[in-house]
Amino acid sequence: MKAIRVLVADDEKEIRDLVKKYLERERYCVHTAADGEETLRLFEQYSYNLILLDLMMPKMDGIEVCRRLRNQTNIPIIMLTAKDQEAEKVLGLGMGADDYITKPFSIHELIARVKAQLRRFLILGSESGAPQETVLRFKNLAIDLKNYTVKRAGEEVMLTAKEFELLKFFASHPEQVFTKTQLFRQVWDSEYLEDDNTVMVHIRKLRKKIEDDPSDPKWIQTVWGIGYKFVGEQDEP
Repeated sequence: MKAIRVLVADDEKEIRDLVKKYLERERYCVHTAADGEETLRLFEQYSYNLILLDLMMPKMDGIEVCRRLRNQTNIPIIMLTAKDQEAEKVLGLGMGADDYITKPFSIHELIARVKAQLRRFLILGSESGAPQETVLRFKNLAIDLKNYTVKRAGEEVMLTAKEFELLKFFASHPEQVFTKTQLFRQVWDSEYLEDDNTVMVHIRKLRKKIEDDPSDPKWIQTVWGIGYKFVGEQDEP
C-alpha cells in the first residue's frame, strides 16, 4: 500500500518536530518546511495527501501559500494559527483551507482532524456495498463521486476537498433544507460548530465556482431563517 505523505509547514521547529513525531507514529510519511517558499518547493517535488500549513511564516505567509496551492491541487489543507481572531479564520477558509486549528492545540485533536480529512479525501466515493451511481448529473453540472471531480458546462471546476464534500452532500439530498449545524455535522464530521463562518465561507466559495451568478444562486439557495438547500433536477444516467 502506498504511504500517505503529509507536509507540515511551520516556522517553529518545536511544533514541526512534535507534529512530525506523532504523525509518524500513525505510519504517515512526513516532510517539514520552515517557511512559505520551502513549502511550495517541496510541493513541486513530492505528491502529498495533506498539508498542515501555519498562517504566519517567513518569506511567504500561509494565506498566500494556500492561495497558490489551491490553483494546483484539491488535497486537504489544515491551517495552523496562533491568532484566535475570527477574521483570520475566515481569510484562511476563504483562500481554500479545509479546516483550521488554533495554537496552542491538543496534539491528539490535531491527529484526529488529520485522520478525518484524510479518511474523507482518500475514500470518498469508494465505499463498499451495493453498486451505486458514481456520477450525479444535473443540468450543466456533473459531480463525479469516484474521481472526485466536478464539471460545469463541460469544464472542470477545481474544488477543495471540503467544497467537494459539501457539494456532494447537497446534491445527494436535493430540495432538502439543512441548517448550518446539520451541514457541519455531516460534512465536517464533528458535533461542535464553533462559529457560523466555517459553513458560510465554504458555501460562498462553492457558489462562486458553480453558479452563473453567485449573488443570485440557482443551485445552492438560502432558506431564510433556516439554512440552505440544493435545487436541481437530476438528469437520467
